Amino acid sequence: MTSLSPHLRQATPVTVERGEGVHVYGTDGRRYLDFTAGIGVTSTGHCHPRVVAAAQEQVGKLIHGQYTTVMHQPLQRLVERLGDVLPAGLDSLFFANSGSEAVEAALRLARQATGRPNIVVFHGGFHGRTVAAASMTTSGTRFRTGFSPLMSGVAVAPFPAASRYGWDQETATRFALSELDYLLQTVTAPQDTAAFVVEPVLGEGGYIPADPAFLRGLRERADRYGIVLVIDEIQTGFGRTGRFWGHDHAEDVRPDVITIAKGLASGFPLSGIAASEELMSKAHPGSQGGTYGGNAVACAAAVATLDVIRDERLVENADAMGRRLRAGLEEVARATPGIADVRGLGLMLANEFVTADGSPDPATAARVQQAAAAEGLLLLLCGPWHNVVRMMPALVIDEAAVDEGLAAWQAAVAKGTAAAS
Repeated sequence: MTSLSPHLRQATPVTVERGEGVHVYGTDGRRYLDFTAGIGVTSTGHCHPRVVAAAQEQVGKLIHGQYTTVMHQPLQRLVERLGDVLPAGLDSLFFANSGSEAVEAALRLARQATGRPNIVVFHGGFHGRTVAAASMTTSGTRFRTGFSPLMSGVAVAPFPAASRYGWDQETATRFALSELDYLLQTVTAPQDTAAFVVEPVLGEGGYIPADPAFLRGLRERADRYGIVLVIDEIQTGFGRTGRFWGHDHAEDVRPDVITIAKGLASGFPLSGIAASEELMSKAHPGSQGGTYGGNAVACAAAVATLDVIRDERLVENADAMGRRLRAGLEEVARATPGIADVRGLGLMLANEFVTADGSPDPATAARVQQAAAAEGLLLLLCGPWHNVVRMMPALVIDEAAVDEGLAAWQAAVAKGTAAAS
């Protein structure tokens, strides 16, 4: 008898039969409120009718047209539609399938464009599981252990995680930028540094937003030294943080490259990078391509996703519902000594559990997460110690579903923390 790898362990006990909006329905006949959204993927909810219709129509026309062999209309439409939402100046696109592929494409472009070997990433970042992407990932050792040697040329600088250091945000940001300057003097000289690669909100690293002043500091140093600023928008893009792009919270920061995936196509595998045509033209011939990148059905779904985000004002909804959800989480946290921090942006929120002495408390976080599933609320863990419970519902969530989730969360926290005492 064949089976899945034993390392593909489910975070919840649910086997899903179907999904609709912010809910999934298990084979047990029960309805569950899904605050995982496929790890931030189903941005328009499960099986949004317009996305389903677009995909169904495309399946009947062309499923796959390899995009360096023939061109197809869904890809052309997607490129045109992305032009309406991409940061200013980023007018050239390359498509792949996964986030890791997008990150590696950005890495390759930065190295080829600058002729420099080294990359600076920031502590706690997650950029993927393939060898180069894993070499750039420091959100947890599980993503990079056991298959060394990893890619060389990666230097790690501090991320301004104020809660981890126990400082105020201004102090943490000043420290992180100072240490970056020190790194550029001691580990990788500016003339050897191709790119800074940063998440505007640490994803697997614990849902910690980057202070706008930190992103501005990266932009200033990138400009000063001719370094490519790559902003990894794979989890934060397409409205997740209550702005279209996560870096939009730092309004005057302009990336040179962004990586995109997850919420782009409402569940169909599609990723990519965007850069200026001038920068993209510096990629070496033959360095960009792939069999399945820019798949016709995925592109049709992505166009429909962008239309739904615009027409249903889902970015604005993510901001409003995120505020409502956060207020409720903070109310629960005030009554729960073990919740040290509620943080995040928009519908990308997290609750950090600690012990009485302030140490990470993964055991309680896991109990609460499982208790939530029993209450009908699906959640995931993150953070280096797995002591952070994260929430990322679909952007279509409404007030009733937010309140439903908060009621289930309050009950789960009460049960999970009671078991610890």
